[in-house]
Amino acid sequence: MNALLQEQDLPVLELMAKTVRFLAADMVQAANSGHPGAPMGLADVVSVLSFHLRHSPKNPQWLNRDRLVFSGGHASAMIYSLLHLWGYDLPLEELKRFRQKDSKTPGHPEFGHTAGVEITTGPLGQGVANAVGFAMASKYAAHLLNSEETTLIDHKVYCLCGDGDLEEGISYEACSLAGHHQLDNLILIYDSNNITIEGELSLAFSEEVKGRFEAQGWEVFEVCGHDVLAIHKVFSEAKRADKPVLIIAKTTIAKGCKTMEGCAKTHGAPLGEEEIRASKEKNGFDPSEKFYIPEAALLRFRNALEMGETMENLWNEKLQKAPKEKKQLLEQLLSPDFSAVDFPVFEEGKKIATRSSNGEILNRLSSALPGFIGGSADLAPSNNTDLKGAGNFPVGKNFHFGVREHSMAAITNAIANYGLFMPFCATFFVFSDYMAPSVRVASIMGAKNYFIWTHDSIGVGEDGATHQPIEQLTHFRAMPGLYLFRPADANENVACWQVALRLKAPCAFVLSRQNLPVLPRVESEKVAKGAYTIRACENPEIVLLATGSEVSLALETAEVLTKEGVRVNVVSAPCFDLLVAQDKRYLRSLFPEGAKVIAIEASRGLEWYRFADEVIGMDSFGASAPGDELFAHFGFTVENLLSKAKELLGR
Repeated sequence: MNALLQEQDLPVLELMAKTVRFLAADMVQAANSGHPGAPMGLADVVSVLSFHLRHSPKNPQWLNRDRLVFSGGHASAMIYSLLHLWGYDLPLEELKRFRQKDSKTPGHPEFGHTAGVEITTGPLGQGVANAVGFAMASKYAAHLLNSEETTLIDHKVYCLCGDGDLEEGISYEACSLAGHHQLDNLILIYDSNNITIEGELSLAFSEEVKGRFEAQGWEVFEVCGHDVLAIHKVFSEAKRADKPVLIIAKTTIAKGCKTMEGCAKTHGAPLGEEEIRASKEKNGFDPSEKFYIPEAALLRFRNALEMGETMENLWNEKLQKAPKEKKQLLEQLLSPDFSAVDFPVFEEGKKIATRSSNGEILNRLSSALPGFIGGSADLAPSNNTDLKGAGNFPVGKNFHFGVREHSMAAITNAIANYGLFMPFCATFFVFSDYMAPSVRVASIMGAKNYFIWTHDSIGVGEDGATHQPIEQLTHFRAMPGLYLFRPADANENVACWQVALRLKAPCAFVLSRQNLPVLPRVESEKVAKGAYTIRACENPEIVLLATGSEVSLALETAEVLTKEGVRVNVVSAPCFDLLVAQDKRYLRSLFPEGAKVIAIEASRGLEWYRFADEVIGMDSFGASAPGDELFAHFGFTVENLLSKAKELLGR
């Protein structure tokens, strides 16, 4: 479909655009909910894009397909219209069930739910950063797989966005990084319609977008979003650019409406039956017919099926001719062998921070798994995330995100969805707040992204309350679909990674700055249950439940209690999310009937009341002082735990 467009193509292109417009309008009207304005305004742009996009609707997972990201996910009526028209597995009946329970057409696009959707977007700006992630993944894939004999990776990444996406800070972060790396495989299409939910764009946004992107190292084109030949020309030029491209498409929201063209009300509300009928009549469509697809328009859209199959077959022929080592590498990327990882064993009794043990684990993973890549938000020396000897992006495994936590998380979400890589990203745990929207999206779609969060508690010490995470553990444990690990020591850290690699979900590692005693090795099967008894006795009177650095404190306290004649167990709970999934029998084995349970964690810890009679946690922010002094000040001492235990036991 990438043939040169001519004047004679104008009638069918106009028909294609009208088809998209009124499919979207009918979908929103049928649901009595949704956003018709943007789909109608972008219909000309996406119709022309159909002639440029390299994809295979019969095989949405074809590796060298162009990636198309819809950052403005509220325009989902347009997305689903296109996917149906192109021939993806999305029947017309699903368009008629838009936004209904169990349909394949939810209100915002969801990866893994609808064929052809590359990534889950929703919160504005996410998709822009996702597109940068796909472009970065493509660049590294090309470095690994292309050879003098064969080019296996040369696709483009397209992203549709709007004013709201560019107002969000995450897009600025991501586009800055894209410009820095001169990602010439990235084309961002900006639907510039000057309308927001509240009215005119000028109410809150007046910056010169062209100048902003040029300053970030992008090439910028401006075009009328309803002049299809001009749009085609711009797409052709954009694909030849040697830097990332922004196409500013000047559009009219709700283009084609009888009376509501350019009206802010069309952004997020149905047009109404009368307006749709009048608009269809104005555009030469039968006003009484809903979900109408003209045969001529469908024929041109469905060319994607034949063209996609042809392009994929040609690519498969190239793959067969590729050097043997490149084909073997591709297999390793597609099917990583976790058994090849030589995990370290740490000597019991030594002291090592879990951020340090984690650094050694990351390097072992990198050595064994060619697809294990990632980096830090300008904190690699503190996070211990440098992959030694592995080089820097785009020709190495170390990704330097700069101080851009939010976009870092969204970028690595896309790298995870690309299909070849297992990314990680890292920062201090307190800055995970900047990442939370992207972590949430990762959890919704089950992206295998690994979040490394170090400096996990008041143990940060002198940096003070602003840098000491208190509520973050509780927040992320409350997030469905995310598995958060807070290992007690270096060996438990290894077991946590062994479990995390098997999970088809995002995982987070919350790690200490301060050194912790190395405990005996633990089998990953125990960690897979979320918690296990690390010190046991018969018929315990009290159970000390702890995570991370507080496990060693619990063990020390147990020693003293035992000497005083108290029967005590200690439970290490590295993953709350796995623990709550266990059956009652296993939970009773950890917390026997009649035993008092004290949970110990240097954080808010409210979730532990699910199991504990009392929680020794933080009910204030931290302070600036050496870490050891802070633990003592806030009651994380053997003496305080003894007092609480005896009080619970009535002694």
